[in-house]
Amino acid sequence: MENLEKVSLESTRLILQVISLEYTEDVFREFTSEITTFMYPKPADNISETEKVIKDMIQQRENKTDLVLVILKKDTFEFLGICSVGAIDTDTPELGIWIKKSAHGNGFGREAIYALKDWVDKNLEYKYLSYPVEKRNIPSRKIPSSLISSDLKQTVFDILLTPPVSDFLHLSAYTVSLVETIPIVSIQPMPVEMTQLSA
Repeated sequence: MENLEKVSLESTRLILQVISLEYTEDVFREFTSEITTFMYPKPADNISETEKVIKDMIQQRENKTDLVLVILKKDTFEFLGICSVGAIDTDTPELGIWIKKSAHGNGFGREAIYALKDWVDKNLEYKYLSYPVEKRNIPSRKIPSSLISSDLKQTVFDILLTPPVSDFLHLSAYTVSLVETIPIVSIQPMPVEMTQLSA
């Protein structure tokens, strides 16, 4: 694995670099109650709380358990948010991200996660990655599904639409907008013949 202290990632529009106390004010200012709507931690009451959290993140990096990166706009070095990969000392690392409110809607979250996942693929051995997200947080839910290749998505749809799977799983869709459709899978009652076969 690469030396975590030296991790610096670049994408088309972003630079991701290890968090340091230099970003305390940015994190304190931007990690607001609006950002934490779907997240567990609450915003810090004062800047010293944010400083302590960042020191803990640095210690986790030194212990090689977690890697937390600040997300900067490549052309201006504007602070955009934080992304992380936790539990890197296990075979089931966990990705996470938050982007400041004023930068929402630009695809920065997806771009940062792509860059981070590329680093993970090159540096960690894992069984699977997890990306915990609250079901009401639609923009964040789109990020992991965008990592799946169109071939794999098609394979999953083919399986769902082919007997015997289609006999007890029903695939439909919920159209959120003109550009977004969320697949919905519901379980149907199993036919008598299938239940007798499994008995």
